Amino acid sequence: MAQTRKYPVGIQTFSKIRERNYFYVDKTQYLVDFIKNGYQYVFLNRPRRFGK
Repeated sequence: MAQTRKYPVGIQTFSKIRERNYFYVDKTQYLVDFIKNGYQYVFLNRPRRFGK
């Protein structure tokens, strides 16, 4: 059976996420698409109170 990875709750450094083998989703390609397609407006939603 495959081992399930944990979410990096409370971990704020990328190096620790990688070292401890936490679940990580790389969404860098979205930025490349935004730049290439030259969208005038981009809506980036986030959870309530996230980043405050």
